[in-house]
Amino acid sequence: MTSSAVPHPTDEADLRRRVDGALRAFLTDRRAQLVAIDPELAPLSDAIDALVLGGGKRLRPAFGYWGYRAAGGVDSDAVVAAVSSLELVQASALIHDDLIDRSDTRRGEPAAHRRFSELHLKNAWHGESADFGASAAILLGDACLVWSDELLHAGGLDPVTLARCRPVFDAMRTEVTAGQYLDVLTQATGDTSMRRAGTVARYKSAKYTVERPLLLGAAIADAPVALRVAYSGFGVPLGEAFQMRDDILGVFGDPLVTGKPAGDDLREGKRTYLIAATLDRATPAEREALLDRLGSPDLDAAGVATLREIIVGTGALARTEERIAELTGAALDALRGAELDADGERMLLRLAEASTRRAT
Repeated sequence: MTSSAVPHPTDEADLRRRVDGALRAFLTDRRAQLVAIDPELAPLSDAIDALVLGGGKRLRPAFGYWGYRAAGGVDSDAVVAAVSSLELVQASALIHDDLIDRSDTRRGEPAAHRRFSELHLKNAWHGESADFGASAAILLGDACLVWSDELLHAGGLDPVTLARCRPVFDAMRTEVTAGQYLDVLTQATGDTSMRRAGTVARYKSAKYTVERPLLLGAAIADAPVALRVAYSGFGVPLGEAFQMRDDILGVFGDPLVTGKPAGDDLREGKRTYLIAATLDRATPAEREALLDRLGSPDLDAAGVATLREIIVGTGALARTEERIAELTGAALDALRGAELDADGERMLLRLAEASTRRAT
């Protein structure tokens, strides 16, 4: 007797396929709009399609959808379209983040700024190819952010429901932008404190990955205040745990699985909780070795291996794993006692596990 594999939580209710379908239909319309302006805009559409439709975990729409369902909401295509708009916010953040970090790849393909730099070189256009690529990526990320708003409004939610969603959606986009700036500032100032690393993780990733999608779902369902408070108590620590898992993968992840070169976060000089925990317990020699190499774009495989040894040797990796477990526990505690639909609650718990124990 064989048992079928349990589907990933983002595939329950056929959600991933439905989200992909909503995004594909929307981006097909946007392509027509761009090409009608000028056929030369087609590469912009191609780049967005490659990023948005070429993969992704769809965790943010899943948290939004199951936050809605757990609050007693009834399934509808309009809700799926609304939470799909979160993927366009994510795309904007990824495009701008890759440019800021000078990352070469995203999900195994050239990052947007590299894609347009290569287009410039291929056509032997005037000026610097890198400058063209950067300019195109900025505009592409801006377009995704604008379109996230359009998809939220065009998905079929009624005006009263949209009015409830706006404060959540607007706050989320402000927070992720603020978090991006704080990340840039942290790298510029060299702030290696765990307090700063926590603030950056919270606003750059945690809140817009889990808490705000949950609150968007709650707003669509017109959930009571008590449930929204529970969602925040669940979403913030879980989002931070998600980001810490991401930080570990950025240093120790398999490039064939993550789609990014091994140790890329080290080359980019990211001041993560993992790095802050390393510096907190490093010897003077270890601290000097880490800070000397951190942020070096020429860091080779041997250099990555050296920094990994320091991170493990100081106990920072184990400490970060312990912190992930603590945050996940706090998140689950916040959800206990909340009045939730049984199926929705089950899916939120599964999403929590998928977010913090993933390999990509």
